[in-house]
Amino acid sequence: MSMTYVMAGFAVGLLVGMTGVGGGSLMTPLLTLLFGVSPSVAVGTDLAFAAITKSAGTITHRFTRTVQWQIVGRLCLGALPAAVLAAIALNHFGALSEQLGQVIRYTIAVSVMLTVVALLLRSRLLAWIHAHPERQLQGRGLAAATIISGAVLGVLVTVSSIGAGAIGATLLVFLYPKLSPAEVAGTDIAYAVPLTAIAALGHWWLGSIDWMLLLTLLVGSLPGITLGAMAARAVPERFLRALLATTLTAVAAKLVL
Repeated sequence: MSMTYVMAGFAVGLLVGMTGVGGGSLMTPLLTLLFGVSPSVAVGTDLAFAAITKSAGTITHRFTRTVQWQIVGRLCLGALPAAVLAAIALNHFGALSEQLGQVIRYTIAVSVMLTVVALLLRSRLLAWIHAHPERQLQGRGLAAATIISGAVLGVLVTVSSIGAGAIGATLLVFLYPKLSPAEVAGTDIAYAVPLTAIAALGHWWLGSIDWMLLLTLLVGSLPGITLGAMAARAVPERFLRALLATTLTAVAAKLVL
């Protein structure tokens, strides 16, 4: 079975390397649907997985100066306390109970569909923002919206392990349309590191991380991400996003049904 996990990690890493999104959106449902891992353990293990892999990405983006640290600070101001409160709530309601596991399963499905919407509408959203510059938030309103967005993402990521990628990036595009694609990616990855780390610590406290599973996933995903990033230039982005959106829609439907 461990080799199967390695291959699953490689496949997810390959797709993440090519598209930049889809890690939690694919890994958590994959563990739940194909391998029968309980929703709570799938979420906890994926959060630890994300914290490690995104740390490497942050180091790269820091050297290329594509991280807007002021925005990262605002997102973390909302996301980190929300993640702690969400972990406490999971502990109170019983993170490993069958009933809450079902709630987490449906939360994963909703998060996956939000990711699909973010993927499909991102370019249209950006075009609308550029066409209506007067609607863009400024000053304190922008700061408050960023903090609130971080809080929403903090809860979503802690409960389902999904949302820090495509949803977070789409919110950044909406709030800060002048950021370059590289700055959106770098800032999105940078704030996700402390968020997924704190959420993972919460799940460690809850006892919902499978460390051997995490290790085998990392063995496959690290070379997968590297090869995916190398292949990204040869494959059209529109095709990749359509493939990812189709896969995630099927995953969400399977989770609900």
